[in-house]
Amino acid sequence: MEAITGVSIIVIIGIILFLILFLYFVPLGLFITAFFSGVKVKIFRDLIGMRLRKVPPVVIVRSMITATKAGIKVEMGKLEAHFLAGGNVIKVINALVSADKANLGLTFERATAIDLAGRDVLEAVKMSVIPKVVETPMVAAVAKDGIQLKAIARITVRANIERLVGGAGEATILARVGEGIVSTIGSSTSHKEVLENPDKISKSVLAKGLDSGTAFEILSIDIADVDVGENIGAKLQTDQAEADLKIARAKAEERRAAAVAVEQEMIAEVAKQRARVVEAEAEIPKAMAEAFRSGNLGIFDYYKMRNLQSDTEMRESIAKPEKKKDESNI
Repeated sequence: MEAITGVSIIVIIGIILFLILFLYFVPLGLFITAFFSGVKVKIFRDLIGMRLRKVPPVVIVRSMITATKAGIKVEMGKLEAHFLAGGNVIKVINALVSADKANLGLTFERATAIDLAGRDVLEAVKMSVIPKVVETPMVAAVAKDGIQLKAIARITVRANIERLVGGAGEATILARVGEGIVSTIGSSTSHKEVLENPDKISKSVLAKGLDSGTAFEILSIDIADVDVGENIGAKLQTDQAEADLKIARAKAEERRAAAVAVEQEMIAEVAKQRARVVEAEAEIPKAMAEAFRSGNLGIFDYYKMRNLQSDTEMRESIAKPEKKKDESNI
């Protein structure tokens, strides 16, 4: 009896393990749900094969059920291939259902390509149905009269399914619109012209076809706010005037230094001339002594010369006081 009991326990444990293993490879509940939903699923080829291929049957079968109920034909093998490629099967199926209801003409191949490209295909379909509003950061630009304007624009965009793969994103749209705002304000004669007609910016920017090469289609560009900034023109003129003043001062200082240098050179030259005169005067006594020794100059001639010098000095001394007197009268 004890031996029979032991064998029974082993058999029961074996049966339990077999049932657990069987239910793991063959989810009966999922099989029954698929059967009553009109999805043909084979136990050995599909369910057990998915387990062996490391593909969760729940994701694939439930996605097939959703697509079938929505009237979309999708092959189970393609869903498995997309899952194994790293894609999000559930989002792809939901995107296909939403696109089919909105008559967007989205195919399974394009949906999987968008998903594998790293974009949210379901969000893209929603943006195709319900446009998205993107607000630019504050863009500052200067009109021709030198007044700075600061503008904020709201861009209404819709996802372009055909250009989602390889198309530029929102950052490119914002950059292009910002560039268009700067260009439009910069080409305006006066800032008042922009303040009076802010729609001039949106019309000018929208006419440039800024959505070319992007994954979006621009529906409208609306200027949300325009503020007056600084007087950049006056500020630049002030800075230029200060720079010109510094340059003029530097040039004047340069001319003054050159004049001082010339004056110093002239003083040095006068000093040299005076030194030469003193040197020449020092040679006079030597020449007179040589004349006495050689007999070319006599005593009488010497005294005559001295009298002439004395007479000259007397005349100069008499003329000086009169000169001073005349100057004082003046």
